[in-house]
Formats: sequence, C-alpha cells, structure tokens
Amino acid sequence: MVRNVLGSVLALVGAAAAVLSPFRDWYDGRLGRHYRIDELFTGITVSRPGPLGSILTAFLFAALLTVVGVVLRSRLLVAAAGVVVLGFTVLWMVRQGESVGSLTVAGDGSGLQWGVASALGGGVLLLLGAAVMSGRRGGGRRVAREHRPYTAPGSQDPDTWPPTQEPGPSVQTSPLPEPEPDLYTGPSPGARRPGPRTRDTAARPGTGPENQDTAALPVVPDEGSDPHRPPRP
Repeated sequence: MVRNVLGSVLALVGAAAAVLSPFRDWYDGRLGRHYRIDELFTGITVSRPGPLGSILTAFLFAALLTVVGVVLRSRLLVAAAGVVVLGFTVLWMVRQGESVGSLTVAGDGSGLQWGVASALGGGVLLLLGAAVMSGRRGGGRRVAREHRPYTAPGSQDPDTWPPTQEPGPSVQTSPLPEPEPDLYTGPSPGARRPGPRTRDTAARPGTGPENQDTAALPVVPDEGSDPHRPPRP
C-alpha cells in the first residue's frame, strides 16, 4: 500500500513536470509548444504549429496514461507514459542537434534550457514511480481463490485410514469413505454360547383343572389279573 502511494505521487509529479515543460524555453528562447510533432520525424523548421499539433499533445497523452495507470495501479501504463515523454524529448534533441549542428548549454539562454530539463526529469520520475509501485499483485488471484470451489482429492491422493503418527503413507489406502465406529460394546455374536435349554412347561392335553387328579397319578399298565392279589374295593 505504501509503495503504491509513493509510486503514484512520483508518477503524478513527473506527469505534471512533463506537461508544464512545453510552456518553458527549450532552445535559444523558443518554447517547447512551438515545435511541431511531425518535425521530430522530418526536421526542425521555424514554423509554429497549432495547439494540437505541438509536442504538448504527446505530453498530454502521457499524462492521461499516468492518471489511468495510477487509478488502476498499473505499473505498465505508468512506465509507458515515461517512455513516451523520454522518447519524444530525446527525439527532439536529435532533430535539434541536426538542425543547429550541435547542442550546447549556455548561461545566456542560447543553448538547451529548463524546458528540456523539465521534460527529461518528468520522464525519469514516471519510470521511477512505475518501479516503486507494487501494482495489483495477488488482488484478483485472492478473490478468485476465495470463490473457487473445493475439489475433492483424486485417486492419486486417497484418504488414509487409520491415521498414523509415522511419516509416509498409511498401510491402508482406499478411496472409499472412512468406516464408522461400531457403537455396540457387548460381546461379539460369535462369542455367544447357547445356554441350558429350558423345560417346556406348557400344559399338555388332558391336564386341565378338570383332569388334575387323574393327570397327577402315574399310568400303570394293565398286567392282567393276579390270583394272589386281593380284589380292589
């Protein structure tokens, strides 16, 4: 955040210096806005251009790039603005040197003057601001990661069960869900033994209340008449 603020301030100061430079003397008392843009490619002449045909137009375009780059926190746009300012200034120096034979710096105002220095300084400040800015690193990626759905692990990363404290994969690797614990705490069904069989106490036929006396007596088979046994009363 601090880097973006510092870089933005440097870039805006550089853009302001570049825009104000055409209103100052560039060479031999001639203002920068008195040079045509096409003269930078064809050669310097003594004609004066209109407001939209001078070097000022190129510097205004660079200032627009700077403002957009600062708002969007784009280092690329700010750096492009610096390249535009330095490129047009250096190209003017080359054409002016071809026109007069050489470029000089004199105290009487017959050579390079403060307008050129202001343009060069503005371009350098723009490049420096782009270098200081941190840009929008990770902002969009962070939002995309927050809205990205979680992807289940594939077959190359199966769930392991049971968890172990030792490094490395577990002994059991299966893509199936983890088994749930058995809540039954009693003996296993295989360990149960059959108990003693209970006696069937159900009522038998003929042993109801009406036949209770006869049902309780044992049944003695008829062995025939015994001559030595007295008769029953």
